[in-house]
Amino acid sequence: MSKNILIVDDEEDVRAIAKLGLEMGAGWNVLTASSGQEALNVAVNHKLDVILLDMMMPDMDGRATLQQLKANPATKKIPVILLTAKFQQSDRERFTDLDVAAIFAKPFRPLKLAEQISEVLGS
Repeated sequence: MSKNILIVDDEEDVRAIAKLGLEMGAGWNVLTASSGQEALNVAVNHKLDVILLDMMMPDMDGRATLQQLKANPATKKIPVILLTAKFQQSDRERFTDLDVAAIFAKPFRPLKLAEQISEVLGS
């Protein structure tokens, strides 16, 4: 079954590679946003199965975006997977208070991304 995914990252290359991997690898419908504010707008206006959210972004970072997504009744049930280049096992406690489905480290493998997301979602 085709999934609707939102990729939120301020780096155009990351969005493009992830989008290509998910569309070609799984045939999923992929939307993109380059900022937290854009992500909030897209999430409210589309039925999404999952959001891939970069932690390190200017203006509104991933943590602030996540808090707003979870505070909005229209978007709070959408599973969120964090993407971060700064994740080590020792950082795990910094992320334990976040309501996320998973944390994926960058760089990720674009052709494995759909499989990893499916595992997290149990589908």
